[in-house]
Amino acid sequence: MPDVGEGLTEAEILKWYVQPGDTVTDGQVVCEVETAKAAVELPIPFDGTVHELRFPEGTTVDVGQVIISVNVGGGAVPEAPAAEAAPVAQAAAPAAVAPVAPVVEEEAEPQGRTPVLVGYGVATSSTKRRPRKAAPGTVVSAPAAAPVSVPEQLNGHAPAAARPLAKPPVRKLAKDLGVDLATVTPTGPDGIITREDVHAAAAPAPAPVVEAPAAAPVAQPVAAPAAVQAAPVVSTDSRETRIPVKGVRKATAAAMVGSAFTAPHVTEFVTFDITRTMKLVDELKSGTDMAGLRVNPLLLIAKAVLVAVRRNPEINAAWDEAAQEIVLKHYVNLGIAAATPRGLLVPNIKDAHAQTLPELSASLSELISTAREGKTTPAAMQGGTFTITNVGVFGVDTGTPILNPGESAILAVGAIKLQPWVHKGKVKPRQVTTLALSFDHRLVDGELGSKFLADIAAILEQPKRLISWA
Repeated sequence: MPDVGEGLTEAEILKWYVQPGDTVTDGQVVCEVETAKAAVELPIPFDGTVHELRFPEGTTVDVGQVIISVNVGGGAVPEAPAAEAAPVAQAAAPAAVAPVAPVVEEEAEPQGRTPVLVGYGVATSSTKRRPRKAAPGTVVSAPAAAPVSVPEQLNGHAPAAARPLAKPPVRKLAKDLGVDLATVTPTGPDGIITREDVHAAAAPAPAPVVEAPAAAPVAQPVAAPAAVQAAPVVSTDSRETRIPVKGVRKATAAAMVGSAFTAPHVTEFVTFDITRTMKLVDELKSGTDMAGLRVNPLLLIAKAVLVAVRRNPEINAAWDEAAQEIVLKHYVNLGIAAATPRGLLVPNIKDAHAQTLPELSASLSELISTAREGKTTPAAMQGGTFTITNVGVFGVDTGTPILNPGESAILAVGAIKLQPWVHKGKVKPRQVTTLALSFDHRLVDGELGSKFLADIAAILEQPKRLISWA
């Protein structure tokens, strides 16, 4: 597993695009992984034949662990074992594999660039963090002696000779139910633990504890599942569903907790008549200047935010805890919260303040479509300065949004509804909405926050101010 940067230490294998025996070429994408930031496709830097997939889809793997081996020697390709839940230590005639390097038959270490699974460069700290692994290019063999004890924290994978025999779905079930497989009595063929054995062990009546077999059998090869193990695990009484929290959802949860209990939040609201802006949206849609571009209320709200930031630049700041300084940003990387199948993502438009309305429309369309396809890169979610979250698309009037970490303010846009409103002294049906602005009170006081929110509302009430205030 390569070091994909951003300080990440692990990733989940979402999908394998190759199988043992397949021919691969330098630069070919072999798998997709999900980090705490986003889904990333990993290319292979070798020409050769896939020898082994070391982990199945749905497995979370530490950076630096071997996930695939490739035969580049040009000789006979060894019989390709199916993907297993963890590396299997062969008791007799073990196959030689190199960490983060291909299986090479009687060849010297390759010259030229150092093999790295992704073009991110070599992680220089990998060897120091994990002294148990050999340096890249060093061929090592699996132990043939007694198994060595490995902490259970290593993704739940112990050496095959030391752990009870069970297939990956059964191990996952045991983990979710809190069952120690070492205490389960196997009833399957060749001493394999079945799902029924795990359920029996999880029942109120304690299951008998059995000693691990003296002779360490080798785990039978288990084929990798065809898709990510995304289905929820149902408890024994079928009354509860437990969904593992990992990847983007886990990182989002941690970030929101950190933000909520670090930055003192204040939220202000404004309800106003947005009818003129809605008419402008219709005019832009039918005009030629924005032909082929997506025009919606969010586009003009985003533009109003950028104009309001120019009028109130102190709102666009960050708090440097270490230096005890306020950092004013002279650029706006505008974040747009997007709900995706992998959870809430907040990619941002770089230097949105410098974009024209057509450019901003194109950037918004690309940002949202990329997020929904699950292809948002980690870089696209870094460096945001201000965020907009549109809860109105769900029919919600407003909310109290939590700040994106490192930012000073976030704007929630409520639903736009036809309501009775006093217009020119008479009650008429008008398009009305509510905006909610949450801000960090260390950076933004009540006056600044109120002026900024009022400016956004004023622009959207009279959109001609997009020109006169810009």
